[in-house]
Amino acid sequence: MSHPRRLKIIAGKYKDSSIPLTYSPLTVGRSDDNSIVLAPETAASRHHAEFVEDGGTWTLRDLGSLNGTYVNGERIEWPRLLHLGDKIKIATEMMIYEEDAGNASAASGPTLSRTLPTKPKAGASTVILEGGAGSLPAAPQTEQDARPPSTSSAVPGELAEDTAAQLRVLLPQLESVVAEIGKAIVGQKDILHSLMLALMSRGHVLMIGLPGLAKTLMIRTLAEVLDLRYRRIQFTPDLMPADITGTDVLEVDEATGRKNYRFIRGPVFTNILLADEINRTPPKTQAALLEAMQEGHVTAAGETYPLAPPFFVLATQNPLEQEGTYPLPEAQLDRFMFSLRVNYPSEAEEEEIAESTTSDRAVELHKRMSGAEILQLQRLVRRLPVSKHVIKYATRLARATRPADPRAPEAVRKWVHCGAGPRATQYLLLAAKAGAIMRGSLVVNCNDVRLAALPVLRHRMFTNFAADSEGIDVDDIIAKVLKEVHEPGEKDYQK
Repeated sequence: MSHPRRLKIIAGKYKDSSIPLTYSPLTVGRSDDNSIVLAPETAASRHHAEFVEDGGTWTLRDLGSLNGTYVNGERIEWPRLLHLGDKIKIATEMMIYEEDAGNASAASGPTLSRTLPTKPKAGASTVILEGGAGSLPAAPQTEQDARPPSTSSAVPGELAEDTAAQLRVLLPQLESVVAEIGKAIVGQKDILHSLMLALMSRGHVLMIGLPGLAKTLMIRTLAEVLDLRYRRIQFTPDLMPADITGTDVLEVDEATGRKNYRFIRGPVFTNILLADEINRTPPKTQAALLEAMQEGHVTAAGETYPLAPPFFVLATQNPLEQEGTYPLPEAQLDRFMFSLRVNYPSEAEEEEIAESTTSDRAVELHKRMSGAEILQLQRLVRRLPVSKHVIKYATRLARATRPADPRAPEAVRKWVHCGAGPRATQYLLLAAKAGAIMRGSLVVNCNDVRLAALPVLRHRMFTNFAADSEGIDVDDIIAKVLKEVHEPGEKDYQK
């Protein structure tokens, strides 16, 4: 019988102490709402890393920390499956992942917080490291403990078992899709991760970047590894709405002379629609996608034609400073779940791109996921419950982007003309659910919301003249909102 796991700290402030991995998930950082709370002098981020258990194996994920999380000397960018003997570095703390044989000394170590485990054992709570050597046993939980509701949502009973079973089947396929895309695309891991989150959430994506940054190639590659129908529309100034949705054609029966109209479906009738350079066509033509993106059907000549699910619009956009571009209407922007900015590759990535694209090496891509499996994954995201705590935090973030809201930070009042609407809250929660599933967890936490805030909010906030004159970017304002808007506390739950 295998022993439970623990983290033995071998260097740093908490040297010679240990952390038992007794439940999942376990978050690490300086903030008091973490499972494992580190002291400020460790130089850890507020929410630094997370340990997640599934079927007896543990995975480590970095939560966007400033210093990074390292396994065996390598900085991790994606969830890393842990093996016995792995050396883990979190801020100044160096630790080893090993079996817990139950012979650890009972002295004080890092603090484990008062948050209940996902599946609490009788009389058990979490722990906090406060310095010294050895491990601190968790204090028993009492009914008198006053605290807000759980900051994460556990999946109850039979739903948890069914959801976990589906996740075990679908998650490897999802990872294989990302790996297959990586054969043709160098770098851009964050962009690919966001594309997968939107795919799981039934969301549409707007990708903004200069020409030549592989935006179109990335979407086309995604379509190739998914067993779905794919169409591409090149948006030009002379494109008409009927060129997207379709048109009625007059037909004449030669035998009877009878005339009738037949609807010829346009390229929007597909599963993945690439709207290439969407801002090179006037708003009148852009608006042809509004109904399809929101309602999932097209109306023409009084008839409604449904679009077969799954349906995604993945659009590319050139910066508005370039000639021959038109700004997207606010209603069109709001239909997109994410707005992703595609930046230049690193020097090493650009060298790899230059080498691979100037040779005769052909990349063979294989289908990795079917439409039925994608629909199953989307249902899994919708079924995943979210705690009131996380819902409150997502709502608070969205409302803080509105200048008239009492909770809006000074930066929003000063530089924002119009903030995000209710769709932002919906997409924050959906992206958080998908993010939890991507890291192999059935528990959605506030950090999942924080990680989704930038792509969800950046195209829903409109700066005023003061911001434009001072060179203030929307991303800078969102960073201030994330810094100043805190998670709900105990007083938020008092009646």
